[in-house]
Amino acid sequence: MLLWLLATARAGPAQQPVSIRVDATRKLGSFTPIWRFFGYDEPNYTTMPNGRRLIGELAELSSAPVYIRTHNLLTTGDGTPALKWGSTNAYTEDAAGNPVYDWTIVDRILDTYIQAGAKPFIEIGFMPKALSIHPEPYQHRWPQGGIDTGWAYPPKDYQKWGELVRRWAGHCMERYGREETDSWFWEVWNEPDIMYWHGSHEDYDRLYDYATAAVKQVLPGARVGGPATTGPASERAAAFLRQFLAHCARGKNYATRRDGAPLDFISYHAKGRPDVAEGRLRMGLARQLQDVEKGLEVITEFPQFQSLPVVLSESDPEGCAACSAQSYPQNAYRNGPLYASYTALALTSILDLADRRHADIEGMLTWAFEFENQPYFAGFRTLATNGVDKPILNLFRMLGLMGGERLRVESSGALGLDTIVAHGVGERSDVDALAAASEHEVSVLVWNYADQDGPGADRPIRLTLTGLPGNAGRVLLHHYRIDGDHSNSYSLWKRLGSPFSPTPDQHAQLGAGGQLQELESPRWLTSNGGSVGIDFRLPLQGVSLVVVSW
Repeated sequence: MLLWLLATARAGPAQQPVSIRVDATRKLGSFTPIWRFFGYDEPNYTTMPNGRRLIGELAELSSAPVYIRTHNLLTTGDGTPALKWGSTNAYTEDAAGNPVYDWTIVDRILDTYIQAGAKPFIEIGFMPKALSIHPEPYQHRWPQGGIDTGWAYPPKDYQKWGELVRRWAGHCMERYGREETDSWFWEVWNEPDIMYWHGSHEDYDRLYDYATAAVKQVLPGARVGGPATTGPASERAAAFLRQFLAHCARGKNYATRRDGAPLDFISYHAKGRPDVAEGRLRMGLARQLQDVEKGLEVITEFPQFQSLPVVLSESDPEGCAACSAQSYPQNAYRNGPLYASYTALALTSILDLADRRHADIEGMLTWAFEFENQPYFAGFRTLATNGVDKPILNLFRMLGLMGGERLRVESSGALGLDTIVAHGVGERSDVDALAAASEHEVSVLVWNYADQDGPGADRPIRLTLTGLPGNAGRVLLHHYRIDGDHSNSYSLWKRLGSPFSPTPDQHAQLGAGGQLQELESPRWLTSNGGSVGIDFRLPLQGVSLVVVSW
């Protein structure tokens, strides 16, 4: 009796369970794995031991291809990595000004993706030093000073720029084959509406025209696109996206001299805006979703492009992966389950916005990877730290277990899309789900999310699955969980005393703790007339994946 009273006191006052209902017969269309896109600033981390390991893990997340995007694939330098920096030395010039092409470092990076089973999402940039109209200073030193140095300027010769891209595309075709390279995305530059591009709108359009004409000359079946602007909730970014689409629709092509420019997909970015008030972290999910919505709104102004795939080629809770939470307290969400629950709700909301706009969002790219030679859990936006997977990576493992057709979800704890887009998630948490069904399985991703971090009550959940086959008398339940005690290497690291240099045994414990874990042992349930009820409690910022198979 005493133990029961203590358990009841810890759980707090009795709450009405959140009712989540999923009918396996109410299908919404294909469950598109838009989450299987990842990226980072520092391409040279790719080929380091922990980088190779993480690329392998990313490739294994999904039965569909996983795409990797990175900056600096054409930046000049010796390939030594640094924060917010990378280089390949792909293009230099001899004393007479003749081009010298060297694909050695680029090949190592792309080979790592291909050999692991992933695919490149090629970002065509940045400007080689020998081509830049303002080459000095060239390499920056983050975080000392700005990063917009010589690589961020237009080329002094667009013909040479186009030939560089043509040679690169041709080399890739010869090395990997036409079928493989045609399956990649080829995106021109990154965020040309801000300091990543020290040229005019017209300068970017010219850059785009020469680059896409070069790719299409060698790989006519390749997918080319852009402009990878920052979030269109900013009017500056929206204006840039709008003028770019107008150029592709009817502008004079600088490279071909014909009207319009090739455009196989449209890309832009969507970022949240967390802050700290009165010592408490509050996420900015609403701003990220407003970016998504405004970008889709701009695209509807161009009927000829409304059916094109849209890739959010950076989609994150904020804008600086290399800004440690030690210096930027608003980034303290990155190590724990809050990052996972935020992303679960963001992804589902993005799918709902796409449905509302009848848009084809193909990718939601998480700009996070790993940083070598940094302290454990240093507060960078990463998927792993020193070879130890963080809770956010387990969310993608959960999503990789889902597939088939997306199902309609009804939740008494859902705040609703309009409220979340307008205001975020305030005092009352959002308890909702994303569900999918394949031939012999139903999977339901459930979260208990609030923008404000800190202590909060568990929520009792009553999950009801209906519409299961009548002959499925017994069904097998697997229940996976991310919370303070499960699939959470960060909480384990803290329990070990936050060691600066974990022992080999501690590192092994952290590695195991960083894997996706089940809340309970798998068990069989009885289906009554095609219906199953499952009860559980979900902590604030927790995420559950419930998988029922027969």
